[in-house]
Amino acid sequence: MLGFLRRISVIESVSYLALLVAVIVKRTGGTELGVQIIGPIHGVLFLAFVWAVLQTFKQIGWSFPRAVQAMVLGSLPLGGIWLERNWLAEAESDAG
Repeated sequence: MLGFLRRISVIESVSYLALLVAVIVKRTGGTELGVQIIGPIHGVLFLAFVWAVLQTFKQIGWSFPRAVQAMVLGSLPLGGIWLERNWLAEAESDAG
């Protein structure tokens, strides 16, 4: 499950950046099609990320407050990538 959380953290961050680009395009007079397509995809990926954190945090020795911090990080642009590179990589090396 830790491997899934690591992957979904990165994928969710990339989708967030794609959504931000789509919003900028929409706001600068472009089409809103990107937001209509990427928005729901990002939403599902974020929910998968939260689910993965909730499924994994006890297995990797995190407290619930640390899991909440991870979810907050996942809600920030590039936060999921930072989380994967730091906390999750550390948890994986500790596990084995």
